Amino acid sequence: MRNTAKLTTAVLAAGALTFGLSACGSGKDSGSADANGPLIVAASPTPHAEILDFVQKNLAKKAGLDLQVKEFTDYITPNTATEDGSVGANYFQNQPYLDDFNKKRGTHIVPVVTVHLEPLGLYSHKVKKADDLKSGATVAVPNDAVNEARALKLLAANKLITLKDGVGSEATPADITKNPKNLKFKEVEAAQTPRSLDDVDAAVVNGNYAISSGLKPAKEAIALESAENSPYGNFLAVKKGDENDPRVKKLAKLLTSPEVKKFIEDKYQGSVIPSF
Repeated sequence: MRNTAKLTTAVLAAGALTFGLSACGSGKDSGSADANGPLIVAASPTPHAEILDFVQKNLAKKAGLDLQVKEFTDYITPNTATEDGSVGANYFQNQPYLDDFNKKRGTHIVPVVTVHLEPLGLYSHKVKKADDLKSGATVAVPNDAVNEARALKLLAANKLITLKDGVGSEATPADITKNPKNLKFKEVEAAQTPRSLDDVDAAVVNGNYAISSGLKPAKEAIALESAENSPYGNFLAVKKGDENDPRVKKLAKLLTSPEVKKFIEDKYQGSVIPSF
C-alpha cells in the first residue's frame, strides 16, 4: 500500500504544516537523530513521488531502506518541512530555485544528488507553433521568481522576446528589451498554469505540472526547453548536516541506479529526462 499523505494547496493554506508534523511524527523519526528509523521524503506528486514510489516498491527493501513518501502540491512546504525536521529530505526542485529559497527564507537546504530534468514547455490551445502567436497575445508564466525567469528565457530562446544580457535566473518582464509580438504576460501560480490555457493564448508550464495535467511535453509543447547543459536538474535535498545520513546515502544511490533510469525513460518517454 502506498505510504503517502496527499496535501492540497487549500489544505496547506489552512495550516497543513501542523498536520504534516503530526502525520510524520517527531523530527527524530525522519531526520538524522534516528538513522535507523524511516526516511520520510517530501515530493511533488508527478514525477517525483512516482519515481520514489518505484524505488519504495522495487528497490528500497533489498537495500535495507524504510522509505516513506509524503506528497505536497506546492513549492514551499517541502523545504520548510525539511528545515524543521518534520521530513528527512525532499525531492522536487532545482538549484536556482533552491538558491533563491534559501536566500529569501533563511533556510539551510542543500542538494545531495541530481536525478532528472523536466523540460519547461510552452503550450497553447489556440496555435500549433510558437511563431503563430498573434500580436498582443497573452502568455501565462509562473509567478515565482526563478520559474518566471526560466519561462522568459524559454521565450527568448525561441526568439519571441529578447532579454537584457546577463539577467540569468533573475529575469523579469522588465528585462525584456525587444517584444516584436507585443506579448502580454499573466503571472499565475506555477500549479495553475495548465488550467490557464483556456483563458490565455499560451502558457509556460513546469514539466511536473504539465504531466500531472495530462499534457505530453515531448509531443504537445510548441516550444520546449533544451536539456543540454541545463542548470534545472531536479535533485534529492536535505537540511545541511544530513548529507551523510546512511538512509540518505542509500536513497541517493537508488535514485541514480540503472533501474530508476530505465523506469524514467520507459514511463515518461522524453517528458522527463534522467540526469545521470
